[in-house]
Amino acid sequence: MEYIKDITIIDAVLHILDSNGIDPILNESYLELDEDTYTFLFKHVERCLKDEELKYALFNEERSIVKEVSQEYLNGENNLLEVSKELARQLFVQMKANVNIPSCDILVIGITTEYGPMLCMLKMDYVKNFTHKIDFIEDRMNINIVPHTAGLPSSSQRIQKGAFIKPVREGQEFNLMVIDKQKKSKDNEEYGSNYFLNNYLGCSIVTNERDMTKTFLKAAETFTRNHIKEDADKAEIIRTEVKRNLKEEEIIDVHELSENLFKEEPDKKAKFVEFVAAQGLEKEVKVDKEWVEKKLKRVRLKIDKDIDLYIDEEAYHDNSKFEIQRNGDGSINIVIKHVMNYMEK
Repeated sequence: MEYIKDITIIDAVLHILDSNGIDPILNESYLELDEDTYTFLFKHVERCLKDEELKYALFNEERSIVKEVSQEYLNGENNLLEVSKELARQLFVQMKANVNIPSCDILVIGITTEYGPMLCMLKMDYVKNFTHKIDFIEDRMNINIVPHTAGLPSSSQRIQKGAFIKPVREGQEFNLMVIDKQKKSKDNEEYGSNYFLNNYLGCSIVTNERDMTKTFLKAAETFTRNHIKEDADKAEIIRTEVKRNLKEEEIIDVHELSENLFKEEPDKKAKFVEFVAAQGLEKEVKVDKEWVEKKLKRVRLKIDKDIDLYIDEEAYHDNSKFEIQRNGDGSINIVIKHVMNYMEK
């Protein structure tokens, strides 16, 4: 996975897309990038690039206006202001065709990164904020709280839909990264359906190393919970071996790992391989080392449904502080040693 850490904002434009209007309200100027505005944009871009739901995608072979106009900007054939207007128009078309898509502002940003230039598009769904209102009634000051329903997401809030488009080149593994979070409505119809990927961007998701690693770890844990019941000893061995492989191997051979986990249980060995394959994974799983390092930094244990335990990975493997004692009957003792200080929270 490309973890982008060096971000510079070049230009930015904001347009208003009110689904109750006839046309989008298109800006004729770039945003003034003063310190506050730059920080606001930067934090949103940075948060989106760190979002675990950010995925790789490839533009489809069919004609895509978003692809065409974004490439005009990235190839230096058009400026961001004009390109952003067309991107806004195309999103507005989707909004008028689908009543489930809420009104928003669209933020279009030109950025440079350690991997080259990118065009960033963020759908800024409105959030409900409150402000004060001052009136004078019969020469008396009257201050009330009133709702403001068209507020932009703060820099600490997560964006639901966005895209980071790269210059399209031959033989690329991916040419954009996308966030497309979906909300379920009461009638079970997904919010906005898949309009953002399919109809607006015209792209298809490509599995990357982080997706594979996350899916594999989740599959291994789900299999352990479902098939290794009332045997905490065996479950601990499996979880430890899975984590060891994630930390030490660049590529995990699922068949080989299953052989090591279930040497004397051919039935479980086969079921584990089948279960992992059913999650859409191949026989070999490419490991995202940066994600693993972050994910496995802390261990969370839910013990017999009524005890939660959070432990740093280093402490978990330090026998002077923490120990797993095997009782030989499938149960284990979890021992926290040499406690000199503790607090209640």
